[in-house]
Amino acid sequence: MKLSTKGRYAVMAMVDLAATSEGQPIALADIAERQEISLSYLEQLFAKLRRGGLVRSVRGPGGGYLLARTPEETRVSDVILAVDEPIRATRCTPGSPAGCKSNKARCLTHDLWEELGNQIHLYLGSVSLQDVVARQVRSTGFPPTMAPKPTMGAAAE
Repeated sequence: MKLSTKGRYAVMAMVDLAATSEGQPIALADIAERQEISLSYLEQLFAKLRRGGLVRSVRGPGGGYLLARTPEETRVSDVILAVDEPIRATRCTPGSPAGCKSNKARCLTHDLWEELGNQIHLYLGSVSLQDVVARQVRSTGFPPTMAPKPTMGAAAE
């Protein structure tokens, strides 16, 4: 599964906003510069975030954007869904009984990928913007692989 730039950039911008606003509106141009994201692309994303109720705009001098909820209340999944980014790993249309195969049947791995999408959504729903700002999201990683130890042959040649 790949998250598009739309979802990644929206999360990056919202984390930036959560980290820098301190109750004051932040101009999109400032976020665009810090995050190295096109200003026109951010304007499109923030229009969706505003419609989704995640940010509010302040007009006039010193205007910009503020979070509509606290960073603790704003989940990463909310941000991704607000910019119309589906959180799914199947090729099938969400909620459709039809599968992704040409005969409308579901492939053998459908349930595997559908559950992966569910787990990703659960995980992103458990992470708040504040968790990201406070660097409380840690990679659990995988345990280091243990390389097989060389064995000594019975006879050294």
